[in-house]
Amino acid sequence: MPSFDTVCEADLTKVKNGVENTSKEIATRFDFKGTSASIALKDKEITLIGDAEFQLTQIEDVLRNKLTKQEVDVRFLDMGDVQKMGGDKVKVVIKVRNGIETEVSKKIQRLIKDSKIKVQAAIQGDAVRVTGAKRDDLQAAMALIRKDIADLPLSFNNFRD
Repeated sequence: MPSFDTVCEADLTKVKNGVENTSKEIATRFDFKGTSASIALKDKEITLIGDAEFQLTQIEDVLRNKLTKQEVDVRFLDMGDVQKMGGDKVKVVIKVRNGIETEVSKKIQRLIKDSKIKVQAAIQGDAVRVTGAKRDDLQAAMALIRKDIADLPLSFNNFRD
């Protein structure tokens, strides 16, 4: 029976490259000379450190540009709150989304069920598997999911015929 998986996974190698390129640009830019501006990637969290919130915004803009050049959707970034550190430094922790949350999975499942397309959706961990008898029905389900869930960078993989 044909099926596919709906997932929300960022390519962490491309994210790492984007963070490294951002770090290089911070090191060479004149307006960051002599400041504590830095960026670091640990597991699936990107930490931005700067002297002021304005500087954090500049680093974030550079990061978004570098990730876009690496073909990473910036919707994967989940911005945290600005936190004060010792002295006059501030930091922001950005989480890289990986996996679909339970409520979004249930929303996708309900969306497919209500659409009257002859496919079934099953939640499997942090992915949603959609199975159906016809390939055309699966493609219609993909189009429906893309149209209705636009705030997440969903992708479809593991397509089996």
